[in-house]
Amino acid sequence: MKRIIIILLLISNISIGQTLDRIKVNFDLEVNYQSENVLDKYNSFEYDFSNVWSVTENQNVFGIIGDEHQRISIKLISVFRISNGPFLYNVYGKSKVKDNICEFYGNIIIKEIREVKELHFGVDDEYADKGIKNQGVLIADYEFYESKEQNHSGIFKGTLFSKWYLNSKNEIVYDNIEFISDGYLNNAFVGVWKSYSTGKEKNCNWADYRVPIANRDFDIGAGEFSVSEKYWNKGWLDIALKNKSPNLAIKPSEKAEKQKEWWE
Repeated sequence: MKRIIIILLLISNISIGQTLDRIKVNFDLEVNYQSENVLDKYNSFEYDFSNVWSVTENQNVFGIIGDEHQRISIKLISVFRISNGPFLYNVYGKSKVKDNICEFYGNIIIKEIREVKELHFGVDDEYADKGIKNQGVLIADYEFYESKEQNHSGIFKGTLFSKWYLNSKNEIVYDNIEFISDGYLNNAFVGVWKSYSTGKEKNCNWADYRVPIANRDFDIGAGEFSVSEKYWNKGWLDIALKNKSPNLAIKPSEKAEKQKEWWE
């Protein structure tokens, strides 16, 4: 409980003034979740949370680094649980800022699991007959280390919030039940990036479908993610173009060859 209070205080401090905090809306620990940390209940290799972090297509993962909200892309390429603890996961991935791509290795350590006070089944209870046994949020620490041999490299570290549910087969599943709700996000990584060369830290946050903590004038979308024109030159122009042509008025040539993804 003490850890939860500290996390809420940190988020509250970040959110003062000109920032918008979507963590409170999407992971309302005080209202939607029970106060007890039930980590021991899931202390079994039967429960594997790794799939929660590898479901969302990378085009829907949005992140910022620094006060100017430069776009950062993060791809978790491999996530697997290691044998010496059910709550420790090894991670391999890549980051991209402008044209600079770095590999990173690290870990995610689950520290808390909070179950919901009441099961939710989406619009018109469409998931009511899906055999959902439980739902909750996990809170974890993460540290990802970019290679020191690469340019502009450093360490990502912070706190991760992820929503999940337990299905009828006792499998941990990514919770996208409320996906159509305004402002929905999941897998919120909230923390900093620290440069190897200078030792300086920059705020660095990313999540599925929305940036979890950002300036109030950054994300101007209601139903979906949309970036203010002020930030287009920080790597967000493609999002603006996509939002301005929702019916695919702008689309690539059918003859164009499929290009490799940036992390391949």
